[in-house]
Amino acid sequence: MLTVDFSRFPLAPGDRVLDLGCGAGRHAFECYRRGAQVVAVDRNGEEIREVAKWFAAMKEAGEAPEGATATAMEGDALELPFPDESFDVVIISEVMEHIPDDKGVLAEMVRVLKPGGRIAITVPRYGPEKVCWTLSDAYHEVEGGHIRIYRADELLAKIRQAGLKPYGTHHAHALHSPYWWLKCAFGVDNDKALPVRAYHKLLVWDIMKKPVATRVAEQALNPLIGKSFVAYATKPHLPRLSGTSEAAGQ
Repeated sequence: MLTVDFSRFPLAPGDRVLDLGCGAGRHAFECYRRGAQVVAVDRNGEEIREVAKWFAAMKEAGEAPEGATATAMEGDALELPFPDESFDVVIISEVMEHIPDDKGVLAEMVRVLKPGGRIAITVPRYGPEKVCWTLSDAYHEVEGGHIRIYRADELLAKIRQAGLKPYGTHHAHALHSPYWWLKCAFGVDNDKALPVRAYHKLLVWDIMKKPVATRVAEQALNPLIGKSFVAYATKPHLPRLSGTSEAAGQ
């Protein structure tokens, strides 16, 4: 289940991609399938080991084209172990709402992104997320949980302040919002409640079968109750300083 829309965020074979806070690796795997040179980073060592196993299995199964590479490694989003301008593409999906120093994370991503490079940022959308917080303290008051809810204009302002130029936004996963509302209403750890179990079966069916009816329904509902807000931006090239060449010749 991808949150980034790759029709709006195109990759070229050979692009060097950083999936920061990769979690279970869903976006990293898609980039690998598309021929990118992927580096998946997360602070959770257990998840990184699983991602590395899946990368190896994908290579063994021939799922990635020739020239594609994939590496999984533990790392700190505030102190990335990469030189400046190392990546053509950076993805950070459902991560920034967890990190106190979100401006620091943005600065690190800008540092390692090449001029002209592209970045995709996804966070929980304000409205659906606010409902979850209202229904359940346990939903967000956990170690490593969500510490803030972004409004779209707030996130875009921070993206611009970091030196990036936003070029598109959208919402995703509308069908998942009611599921989380049910989870919060019946208890986030209570998977036995009938409404929660029934809706979970619907989501699994939708993900596995991708029926036209639910695809159309989700597209129609995304602007209203999409669970995630997605923003795309580029890192501008530095402008040439006027008079530089003349000064050099004097």
